[in-house]
Amino acid sequence: MKRLVLVAVLAALTSAAPALAHRLSPAFFGLTETAQNTFDVQWKVSISGGLAAVLEPKVPEGCSLAGDVRTYVIDDVRLQHAALACPGGLAGKEFTVTGLSQTQTDVLLRVDYLDGTASNQRLTPSTPVVTIPERPSSFEVVRTYLVLGVEHILLGIDHLLFVLALLLLVRGGRRLVATVTAFTVAHSITLGAATLGFVHVPSAPVEAMIALSILFLAAELARRHAQPGAAAADGSGDLTERFPWLVAFAFGLLHGFGFAGALTEVGVPSHAVPLALLFFNVGVEIGQLLFIGAVFGFGWLIRRGVARVPEGWQRATAYGVGTVSAFWVVERTIAVF
Repeated sequence: MKRLVLVAVLAALTSAAPALAHRLSPAFFGLTETAQNTFDVQWKVSISGGLAAVLEPKVPEGCSLAGDVRTYVIDDVRLQHAALACPGGLAGKEFTVTGLSQTQTDVLLRVDYLDGTASNQRLTPSTPVVTIPERPSSFEVVRTYLVLGVEHILLGIDHLLFVLALLLLVRGGRRLVATVTAFTVAHSITLGAATLGFVHVPSAPVEAMIALSILFLAAELARRHAQPGAAAADGSGDLTERFPWLVAFAFGLLHGFGFAGALTEVGVPSHAVPLALLFFNVGVEIGQLLFIGAVFGFGWLIRRGVARVPEGWQRATAYGVGTVSAFWVVERTIAVF
């Protein structure tokens, strides 16, 4: 396990910025066709970080707003609604968001047409302009939500810290595979159930519980390294040592609700909910595997002598992860009230 030290230290240091913790904050611009070439517009953007003040979508050339723009604020999100008339249709027109190049976020553009088809595109700081396609395709949904899933897990520092803590706690290849698989299955279940509307759990308590799950694992790490003989080689210790897959499954259910909350923020196309859900989840798994691969890649470098393991790294890692997660517990619990 000593080969994991670099990732542990880097993750603990990176996670000191709580704004990055489990935050998927792309802006969303939705166009829903209500009559021939007439669209309802929804613009949704996060207020934190000054995004609402910086990002400004531009009306496509040849289109015009009909009526007033209605603005609402819900928690950390600013919502704006309006009507848009495009006599020549939207196909082939350019859509741009000014100020996007000054940020580190994305904008998801979705167009839902009367015939049930939809177009999904991503604008990024490097590509703040897109051309609305002539014929929407399922491939756009696959590509958009796959990338969103990968980005979400890799930018969700709290989820990565949880996975890292599991890697540090679990001993043995088979037990590790079973534990990671249990976590994957669990968060896939709740992600699907919440996104499809079978269950609804408020996001604030879920976020607090996710932080608490990381704190729990950090406490287990600290206890183990404070008492070196506590982790019996035959797995005869406590529940976490004997049945890590069970702990991973239980907490994975919580993390799945967190993933669902992030997906709800950007929305899913009504005509392709299963497809968007599937590939968002696939993207999450790809991101998770990339992170696990990076952990073992650093371990290989350490084993080859490229880097040395400092004394006391185990305890430092446990307390580092515990300190950050404890801060999140307090911060997110306050947010519940």
